[in-house]
Amino acid sequence: MTGRPRGRPLDSPVVTTPFPAAVLWDMDGTIVDTEPYWLASETELVESFGGTWSIEQGLQLVGAPLLRSAQVLRAAGVDLSAESIVNALTERVLEKIADAVPWQPGAVELLTALRERGIPSALVTMSIGRMAHRIAGALPFAPFRVIVAGDQVQHGKPHPEAYLRATELLGVEPRDCLAIEDSDPGMRSAASAGTVVIGVPAHVPVAAGIDHVRWEGGLAGRTIADLQAAFAAGRVAEGRIA
Repeated sequence: MTGRPRGRPLDSPVVTTPFPAAVLWDMDGTIVDTEPYWLASETELVESFGGTWSIEQGLQLVGAPLLRSAQVLRAAGVDLSAESIVNALTERVLEKIADAVPWQPGAVELLTALRERGIPSALVTMSIGRMAHRIAGALPFAPFRVIVAGDQVQHGKPHPEAYLRATELLGVEPRDCLAIEDSDPGMRSAASAGTVVIGVPAHVPVAAGIDHVRWEGGLAGRTIADLQAAFAAGRVAEGRIA
């Protein structure tokens, strides 16, 4: 991306600024704490074929497209097609969330506040569609105006396609949107699309080398005002009119 100053992550100033046209949400690790479920499911699958799988190996796949992760699992000894691996992992994770969805603290509250304010949200995830709709359907209201899943795009994160698709479907400009991500591939995807990015570290460090607002404490206690301030910080960093 050009014209975007690079440097250390930005703090969120307390300023008055327009609200973002939309908030674009990553799912795994950002809205729901499903990464431990994915790690456990990968381990179970690899071991079922006589291989071994470590937490470190699993963390390297956080935020990556599932078909790319499937190729890594094939190399680890899983003798299935990439598509079959994706389906097997998805079914295992769905079984694990059948009793309760592991919401990240503050996620539901912030989604609710955005809905009440009339600011649209979109879900932009590399999980496949049935997983994304299962998570979205676990809330008593429709939280997302648009859902873009990993099986709906040709290029997964860190490519910007998923975020560009979401903003196109919403009818808004990427530069007017705020993205919330927990992984390097996701943050690079959102930044390359032209959105303002909030990095919320969960199981892996957030990306370096791009400007972003960093919320080390997660989403708990965050408000619309915090989103507004983060949006202002990103617009100022990019030389936009706040």
